Amino acid sequence: MQKAKTVEKKGVNYRVTFYLDPFNKRVRVDDYIGNLNQLLIESERMAKEHKAEKLIFKARKEHFLTLVEHGFRFEGMICGYFLGSDCLFFSKFYNHERMRSQEWGKEDELLYGVTSLDRHAKLGTIPGEYTLKKLTENDAEGLAKLYQQIFKIYPTPLNKPEYIKETMKEGTIYFGFEHHGEIISAASAEVNDFYKNAELTDCATLKAHRKYGLMKFLLLRLEEELKSNGIYCVYSIARSLSFGMNAALHQLGYDYRGRLMNNCYIYDKLEDMNLWVKDMSK
Repeated sequence: MQKAKTVEKKGVNYRVTFYLDPFNKRVRVDDYIGNLNQLLIESERMAKEHKAEKLIFKARKEHFLTLVEHGFRFEGMICGYFLGSDCLFFSKFYNHERMRSQEWGKEDELLYGVTSLDRHAKLGTIPGEYTLKKLTENDAEGLAKLYQQIFKIYPTPLNKPEYIKETMKEGTIYFGFEHHGEIISAASAEVNDFYKNAELTDCATLKAHRKYGLMKFLLLRLEEELKSNGIYCVYSIARSLSFGMNAALHQLGYDYRGRLMNNCYIYDKLEDMNLWVKDMSK
């Protein structure tokens, strides 16, 4: 897998931070300041230079019209992302196949079913042989094994213990359930300390252990950890065809805020991803 990296570019009157993601054939603008028209030109140049099929731009809400004028498509939003100000996801596609989704209608039906559910999370009873704990670098091998069993293809190399340890050092928080000494369910929170937000991600449970609703317990525990650290903007990006994950987020009080088309490779193909957001200050 080609390694993704963050790159900062500076012009005479702007500064922009890119996330270059060759495996998923995309370039993402994560942050920017200065002349918007100039940095949009630079963004398109970077996308073409790196042969990206999709350019993603995380924009401030006051720049909505400028992105539209430059031919970008609005896909979704994260409320409160920039220290309380909303983040808008815009995209531009450079490949005709990438800008078409074969599953959009099915995903709409699934979303309707999910949002028709009761908003109150129904937590089951966890059997005594399951232990919920915060995971450390000592658990990296077990975490990598879990992700290897579930994902043949994933946007990041979570099947490698070294990568997991690196993310932990950078501030990512992991919680998991152990069953007879084996990690059988896990989730993480990627924290942005500067803008005070966090993405709940890397959610996985072995099939044999899914009947207890372990993921809801993990997400709630991550929320507690984040809130204690002053993080109130929390979001998650879930596979649009995963009824269970979307239902869990809906029932935990997350609000649907859009769909990112052909966003990344999971399992064996490009997947559309649903955006879910929660304001934990309320």
